[in-house]
Amino acid sequence: MQRLPHQHAVQESGFTLVELLVALALMALMAGMAWRVLAGMQTAMEVNRRHADAVLTLEAGLGQWGADLDALVALPQTRTLEWDGRALRLTRRLPGDEGTVVVCWTRAERDGVSQWLRWQSAPVATREAWLTAWTAANAWAQGADTSTRTREIRITALPQWQLFYYRTGAWSNPLSSAGTGPGVEANTSLPEGIRLVLTLPTTHPLPGTLVRDWARNHTAGASP
Repeated sequence: MQRLPHQHAVQESGFTLVELLVALALMALMAGMAWRVLAGMQTAMEVNRRHADAVLTLEAGLGQWGADLDALVALPQTRTLEWDGRALRLTRRLPGDEGTVVVCWTRAERDGVSQWLRWQSAPVATREAWLTAWTAANAWAQGADTSTRTREIRITALPQWQLFYYRTGAWSNPLSSAGTGPGVEANTSLPEGIRLVLTLPTTHPLPGTLVRDWARNHTAGASP
């Protein structure tokens, strides 16, 4: 009988149960760490997005503030601009000859937070319509009429704001009669400039005091 050559047993290598459990534990740990990193990145992206939105919204509000003042218009037997210490009402032209509206800026509480707000009327074509809109703006600013809040836009949280008028070479309180001239009531004459001082909350990306100056050009407040 032919003798078969000696066959060596092949030793197969593999993971033991302990090694497998250790590997699974390490993979779970790495997955948990990766999840925390991803969650942290997601949170950072969300915070950055909210900050960017807040800054862009504030810039849009300041741009609208300047646009309103640039479009001031004086109509017969109406007021162009009036500050009562709480709200600024103004009469302005709409772009593209779309008419005239009354705009009001104020600071008021909404949902428990003091907000910088802007209100705009429907276009007015007569003095009676203007007077109705002017009165409605005042009622809205004083909180006496909540039905017109659908016309307001919330700009940003705002703990405090101030206005100053530039007249006769100096900044002064808009409610003072300085610079109005003889025979002219305080707060009815158009100033040469308006200084807006906003105090933004600590939660805003740009906390602290923000100052924006507006200068009237030679056509501001002129009748079309």
